Amino acid sequence: MSTATERAVGNDERATLKLLALRGALDGEIKVSCANLAADLDASNQTASRRLQRLDDADLLTRETVSDGQWVAITSAGERALREAYAAYRRIFEEGLAVELTGSVTGGMGEGRHYITLPGYAGQFEERLGYEPYPGTLNVDLTDECARARTAIAGIEPIGIDGWEDEDRTYGPAVCYPATVETADSSYDPAHVIAPERTHHDEDQLEVIAPDKLRETLELDDEDRVTVRIEGKA
Repeated sequence: MSTATERAVGNDERATLKLLALRGALDGEIKVSCANLAADLDASNQTASRRLQRLDDADLLTRETVSDGQWVAITSAGERALREAYAAYRRIFEEGLAVELTGSVTGGMGEGRHYITLPGYAGQFEERLGYEPYPGTLNVDLTDECARARTAIAGIEPIGIDGWEDEDRTYGPAVCYPATVETADSSYDPAHVIAPERTHHDEDQLEVIAPDKLRETLELDDEDRVTVRIEGKA
C-alpha cells in the first residue's frame, strides 16, 4: 500500500527528478540552489523547495543543506522511478524492444514448482504461452547494473496471467515476458520471465519458466553465468 508521501510525488516532482538527473545527480552529489532550480522549473523558490522535500521524504533523493544551497543525489529508488518513466515512453514511440539482463544461476525455495502446477495457472500458461511449463523456475541473481536496468522490461507488452481463487484462498495475477536464455555455448527459447503483476520486490532476481528443465537442458549449475534476453512489442 502506498504511503501519503508516495502519493504526494506527482508529475511535478518527477519532472524535478528528471531535471536533477540531467544535471548529473544520478552519478553522485551535485549542488543546487532553490533559486536556480526554480528558474529552470519556471516555479517559485518555495515550490522548488517543496518538491525537493517531497522527493526526499519519498526516498527518491538525498539532501544535505549547506549555507549556499543543497547537495542532492538521486537514490536507487529515484533511478528506478526514472527508468520506469523511460520504459513507458519507449512503449509509446517504439514498435519493438529488447532488454538483456545478465546474472548468475541460483537455487530457489521450491515455490515456483508449486505455483506453476496449480490448475488455475497451468491452463492459462498452455493457452497463452503455447506450452506447458516444466514444474519449476530457473532463478537468476542479476548483477547490480542489471538489477537497476530491469525496469526497462516495463516497456515491453506483457502476456497477462489472470488471478483466480479456490475454496481456500485467492491467487494473484502475473505477467510473462518472452525470453531467450543464453550461455557462453548455447541458447534456449521459447522461455518466459514470470513475475507478479504488481510488485517492487526481488528486483535483483529473475524467475524464468520454459517447457524443459533449463538447468538440465543448458547444463547449468549454481553460480553459472547466463544472459536473459527479453524481447517483444513495445
